[in-house]
Amino acid sequence: MSHFWTLMEDEFGAAYAGSLARDHVLGALGDRTVLQALADGDPPRDVWDALCVDMDVPPERRLGRDSKVARGAQGGQAGRP
Repeated sequence: MSHFWTLMEDEFGAAYAGSLARDHVLGALGDRTVLQALADGDPPRDVWDALCVDMDVPPERRLGRDSKVARGAQGGQAGRP
């Protein structure tokens, strides 16, 4: 969850990230907000992906500011962009 909120704040800014999570309804999440989907137990990755699509976040920014993934972390290997 902390990585999810880091991505939100990096992409949208701290103030807007909170507002977006609370108020923006996503059809891909069953007409729920980010906070509702997370509270209902949806995986943060799925929520993030749905929000990125809805907000037209370019694929190259969907992994956050530093796209390198640490060895053993979900999604990649050390040193791979």
